[in-house]
Amino acid sequence: MSSGTPKPEKHFTSSILLWMRSDLPRQAGMDRWKGPHSQIIAATPGLEEYRQVHLAERPAGRWPAGDGIETEIPEDRRIDGIAEVTFENALAPLAGRAQTALAFEDEVNIFRRTLLHAGPPGSSRWYHVAPGERPGSRAVLYLRRRGDEGSIGFHSFLKKELAPALVATGVLKELRTQVFLPWNEKTWDTPDVAHDNPKDQRLHASVILGFADDAARDAFFADQAPALTALLSPHVSAIHAYDVTETLTYVSGGVILAQPES
Repeated sequence: MSSGTPKPEKHFTSSILLWMRSDLPRQAGMDRWKGPHSQIIAATPGLEEYRQVHLAERPAGRWPAGDGIETEIPEDRRIDGIAEVTFENALAPLAGRAQTALAFEDEVNIFRRTLLHAGPPGSSRWYHVAPGERPGSRAVLYLRRRGDEGSIGFHSFLKKELAPALVATGVLKELRTQVFLPWNEKTWDTPDVAHDNPKDQRLHASVILGFADDAARDAFFADQAPALTALLSPHVSAIHAYDVTETLTYVSGGVILAQPES
């Protein structure tokens, strides 16, 4: 890690990728998710933070094209939102099993597919690149590592090369990275909701980028992203980039907020 990269906070985070039901209006599902469903998750004991990341329906696949890298997102794999759940400690998920059961029951009312991606404790890293400044715009990157790239080497690449390179762009107001354990359906096997995740479509890490505003986000994809492709290409086979339309925090510092913060 370069000397100019702030030391990250290490957290224990799970991310649930969400696809809205296709037989209902998409916005109706997004509204129910951030309304009644959010209260079920927020009441879970042992949460340090809970936030929802709402993704733009269009455009998806913002990363510029690169040889040998999938940047156009297959339509059926285009994610609608992310539930980002950070626990107080490694044992906290056990305390929340009752609320999790309620969430399981409600999922079918909103989602057609859900996939939980978990990382080991401490593998979610939050870099305070602009202390005291709040992002006015965000983007999310999902990365799929190359078949010949081992998980240890990939994790090292994110920490020692990609994160410093992103910080060095000088445009970020937020940077969070998360690496995933091998995906297992049994970690989030909710009833009557799809959990199909073919091996060649699996994702191995996420990167959340915060910017001053939408113009700065657009400039990043136009100006900085092409140069970063050369750094990424030996390690990844896919970069799926999404614009974020809304980020809502319901639990912060272990406290349930009276109103979600954006």
